[in-house]
Amino acid sequence: MDCPVCKIELNKKSIKGIEVDECEKCEGIWCDNDELKQVKDKTDSDLNWMDFDIWKHPERFKAKSAKNHCPNCKQAMDVLDYDNTKIEIDYCKQCKGTWLDKNELENIIAALEEELLTKSVNDYVKATVEEAKELISNPESFLSEWKDFSTILRFLQYRILSLHPEIHDTMVSFQKNPFNR
Repeated sequence: MDCPVCKIELNKKSIKGIEVDECEKCEGIWCDNDELKQVKDKTDSDLNWMDFDIWKHPERFKAKSAKNHCPNCKQAMDVLDYDNTKIEIDYCKQCKGTWLDKNELENIIAALEEELLTKSVNDYVKATVEEAKELISNPESFLSEWKDFSTILRFLQYRILSLHPEIHDTMVSFQKNPFNR
Protein backbone atom coordinates (compact mmCIF):
# COMPACT_ATOMS: atom_id res chain seq x y z
CA MET A 1 0.00 0.00 0.00
CA ASP A 2 1.38 3.42 -0.99
CA CYS A 3 1.09 6.81 0.72
CA PRO A 4 -1.65 8.86 -0.96
CA VAL A 5 0.53 11.98 -0.61
CA CYS A 6 4.12 10.85 -1.23
CA LYS A 7 3.38 7.76 -3.34
CA ILE A 8 5.92 5.64 -1.40
CA GLU A 9 5.22 2.38 0.39
CA LEU A 10 3.63 2.67 3.82
CA ASN A 11 5.20 0.89 6.80
CA LYS A 12 3.36 -0.93 9.58
CA LYS A 13 3.29 0.93 12.88
CA SER A 14 1.71 0.10 16.21
CA ILE A 15 -0.14 2.86 18.05
CA LYS A 16 -1.31 1.72 21.49
CA GLY A 17 -1.34 -1.86 20.20
CA ILE A 18 -3.37 -1.06 17.06
CA GLU A 19 -1.53 -1.71 13.79
CA VAL A 20 -1.80 1.15 11.29
CA ASP A 21 0.23 2.14 8.23
CA GLU A 22 2.58 5.14 8.28
CA CYS A 23 4.53 7.06 5.67
CA GLU A 24 8.14 7.53 6.79
CA LYS A 25 8.45 10.67 4.66
CA CYS A 26 5.36 12.78 5.50
CA GLU A 27 4.49 10.88 8.71
CA GLY A 28 0.87 10.50 7.64
CA ILE A 29 -1.12 7.55 9.00
CA TRP A 30 -3.57 5.25 7.26
CA CYS A 31 -6.26 3.72 9.51
CA ASP A 32 -8.36 0.93 8.08
CA ASN A 33 -12.06 0.80 8.92
CA ASP A 34 -12.56 1.23 12.70
CA GLU A 35 -8.82 1.55 13.51
CA LEU A 36 -9.12 5.30 14.15
CA LYS A 37 -11.81 4.63 16.77
CA GLN A 38 -9.69 1.89 18.35
CA VAL A 39 -6.60 4.13 18.53
CA LYS A 40 -8.69 6.97 20.03
CA ASP A 41 -10.18 4.64 22.63
CA LYS A 42 -6.79 3.22 23.61
CA THR A 43 -5.16 6.67 23.73
CA ASP A 44 -7.64 8.07 26.28
CA SER A 45 -10.17 5.68 27.82
CA ASP A 46 -12.33 8.63 28.95
CA LEU A 47 -13.05 9.25 25.26
CA ASN A 48 -14.45 5.75 24.59
CA TRP A 49 -18.06 6.94 24.63
CA MET A 50 -17.32 9.95 22.43
CA ASP A 51 -17.79 8.82 18.88
CA PHE A 52 -15.49 9.93 16.13
CA ASP A 53 -17.41 7.59 13.87
CA ILE A 54 -17.81 9.41 10.58
CA TRP A 55 -20.69 7.28 9.38
CA LYS A 56 -22.53 7.53 12.74
CA HIS A 57 -22.71 11.36 12.82
CA PRO A 58 -22.49 12.55 9.20
CA GLU A 59 -24.01 15.92 10.15
CA ARG A 60 -20.85 16.73 12.14
CA PHE A 61 -18.66 16.45 9.04
CA LYS A 62 -18.51 18.78 6.06
CA ALA A 63 -17.27 16.88 3.01
CA LYS A 64 -15.49 18.03 -0.12
CA SER A 65 -13.56 16.15 -2.77
CA ALA A 66 -9.96 15.28 -2.02
CA LYS A 67 -7.10 15.16 -4.47
CA ASN A 68 -5.82 11.97 -2.83
CA HIS A 69 -6.88 8.44 -3.62
CA CYS A 70 -7.38 5.69 -1.08
CA PRO A 71 -4.20 3.65 -0.62
CA ASN A 72 -6.34 0.58 0.01
CA CYS A 73 -8.98 0.55 -2.75
CA LYS A 74 -7.69 3.39 -5.00
CA GLN A 75 -11.03 5.26 -4.91
CA ALA A 76 -11.11 9.05 -4.69
CA MET A 77 -11.34 10.13 -1.05
CA ASP A 78 -13.29 12.97 0.54
CA VAL A 79 -11.78 15.63 2.78
CA LEU A 80 -13.87 15.99 5.90
CA ASP A 81 -13.86 18.97 8.26
CA TYR A 82 -14.68 17.60 11.69
CA ASP A 83 -17.38 19.60 13.46
CA ASN A 84 -16.16 23.03 14.63
CA THR A 85 -12.51 22.01 14.82
CA LYS A 86 -9.92 22.89 12.22
CA ILE A 87 -9.18 19.20 11.67
CA GLU A 88 -9.39 17.89 8.11
CA ILE A 89 -9.13 14.20 7.44
CA ASP A 90 -9.21 12.22 4.20
CA TYR A 91 -11.87 9.55 4.23
CA CYS A 92 -12.69 6.73 1.82
CA LYS A 93 -16.42 6.09 1.53
CA GLN A 94 -15.73 2.77 -0.18
CA CYS A 95 -13.60 0.97 2.44
CA LYS A 96 -14.18 3.47 5.32
CA GLY A 97 -10.46 4.01 5.81
CA THR A 98 -9.03 7.28 7.07
CA TRP A 99 -5.85 9.13 6.10
CA LEU A 100 -4.44 11.42 8.77
CA ASP A 101 -1.70 13.90 7.96
CA LYS A 102 1.10 14.44 10.47
CA ASN A 103 -0.24 15.48 13.92
CA GLU A 104 -3.92 15.08 12.97
CA LEU A 105 -4.36 12.12 15.34
CA GLU A 106 -3.04 14.22 18.24
CA ASN A 107 -5.30 17.09 17.14
CA ILE A 108 -8.35 14.79 17.08
CA ILE A 109 -7.59 13.54 20.60
CA ALA A 110 -7.04 17.11 21.85
CA ALA A 111 -10.32 18.29 20.25
CA LEU A 112 -12.27 15.44 21.83
CA GLU A 113 -10.65 16.07 25.23
CA GLU A 114 -11.55 19.76 24.96
CA GLU A 115 -15.12 18.82 24.02
CA LEU A 116 -15.23 16.48 27.02
CA LEU A 117 -14.14 19.24 29.41
CA THR A 118 -16.48 21.91 28.06
CA LYS A 119 -19.74 19.96 27.95
CA SER A 120 -22.53 21.35 30.08
CA VAL A 121 -24.61 19.42 32.60
CA ASN A 122 -27.39 19.36 30.00
CA ASP A 123 -25.00 17.88 27.41
CA TYR A 124 -24.03 15.15 29.86
CA VAL A 125 -27.65 14.41 30.75
CA LYS A 126 -28.48 14.03 27.04
CA ALA A 127 -25.41 11.82 26.51
CA THR A 128 -26.38 9.71 29.53
CA VAL A 129 -29.87 9.15 28.09
CA GLU A 130 -28.40 8.22 24.69
CA GLU A 131 -25.94 5.78 26.27
CA ALA A 132 -28.76 4.26 28.36
CA LYS A 133 -30.67 3.65 25.12
CA GLU A 134 -27.58 2.04 23.58
CA LEU A 135 -27.11 -0.07 26.71
CA ILE A 136 -30.64 -1.42 26.29
CA SER A 137 -30.57 -1.78 22.50
CA ASN A 138 -27.03 -3.21 22.80
CA PRO A 139 -25.44 -2.33 19.42
CA GLU A 140 -22.03 -3.20 20.90
CA SER A 141 -21.25 -5.63 23.67
CA PHE A 142 -22.99 -5.06 27.01
CA LEU A 143 -19.65 -4.59 28.78
CA SER A 144 -18.52 -1.96 26.25
CA GLU A 145 -21.81 -0.08 26.53
CA TRP A 146 -21.73 -0.32 30.35
CA LYS A 147 -18.22 1.18 30.41
CA ASP A 148 -19.40 4.05 28.17
CA PHE A 149 -22.45 4.62 30.37
CA SER A 150 -20.35 4.58 33.56
CA THR A 151 -17.85 7.04 32.10
CA ILE A 152 -20.59 9.49 31.15
CA LEU A 153 -22.14 9.25 34.62
CA ARG A 154 -18.74 9.94 36.18
CA PHE A 155 -18.25 13.05 34.03
CA LEU A 156 -21.81 14.18 34.75
CA GLN A 157 -20.97 13.90 38.44
CA TYR A 158 -17.73 15.85 37.95
CA ARG A 159 -19.56 18.60 36.08
CA ILE A 160 -22.28 18.88 38.74
CA LEU A 161 -19.75 18.91 41.58
CA SER A 162 -17.60 21.52 39.85
CA LEU A 163 -20.63 23.78 39.47
CA HIS A 164 -21.93 23.10 43.00
CA PRO A 165 -19.04 22.51 45.41
CA GLU A 166 -21.47 22.67 48.33
CA ILE A 167 -22.85 19.29 47.22
CA HIS A 168 -19.35 17.86 47.43
CA ASP A 169 -18.85 19.35 50.90
CA THR A 170 -22.15 17.87 52.09
CA MET A 171 -21.24 14.45 50.71
CA VAL A 172 -17.83 14.50 52.38
CA SER A 173 -19.35 15.64 55.66
CA PHE A 174 -21.95 12.86 55.51
CA GLN A 175 -19.29 10.24 54.74
CA LYS A 176 -17.23 11.33 57.74
CA ASN A 177 -20.17 11.15 60.11
CA PRO A 178 -23.30 9.59 58.56
CA PHE A 179 -25.30 9.53 61.81
CA ASN A 180 -24.81 13.17 62.78
CA ARG A 181 -27.37 14.97 60.66
